[in-house]
Amino acid sequence: MLLLLLGIIVLHVAVLVLLFVSTIVSQWMVGNGHATDLWQNCSTSSLGNVQHCFTSSANEWLQSVQATMILSIIFSVLSLFLFFCQLFTLTKGGRFYITGVFQILAGLCVMSAASIYTVRHPEWHLNSENSYGFAYILAWVAFPLALLSGVIYVILRKRE
Repeated sequence: MLLLLLGIIVLHVAVLVLLFVSTIVSQWMVGNGHATDLWQNCSTSSLGNVQHCFTSSANEWLQSVQATMILSIIFSVLSLFLFFCQLFTLTKGGRFYITGVFQILAGLCVMSAASIYTVRHPEWHLNSENSYGFAYILAWVAFPLALLSGVIYVILRKRE
């Protein structure tokens, strides 16, 4: 049982790290001397050094991506906190429903953010030299892992 709990906690922390990195790092879209993320657009030199960074546009779709990524982090942190609270207060045989629901909500939020970014980013459709960066891919990797850990929480029963 202890090994199972350790595995679940490691999976949850891995999801949290993926969510934080994908939200913070400036690599959602890269190409031709620039890198774009949710917060700023940066131009780089041929050596890879950052030269200029400007804040991203105030498009409604970009603000919704920012909000849903932040919500996914909040739901995931809250889920981890609730898991530890329920671990010590839940009666024997009880299930971790609340923890699982918040983790599933975190997964759905990150899926919504990545989907909106995929559909609405204008430079992707206009310039074929752009490609999605690793932070964008990490957001998509965090989605199934968050859903998986949420389902595990819902199925999990507390034992002695």
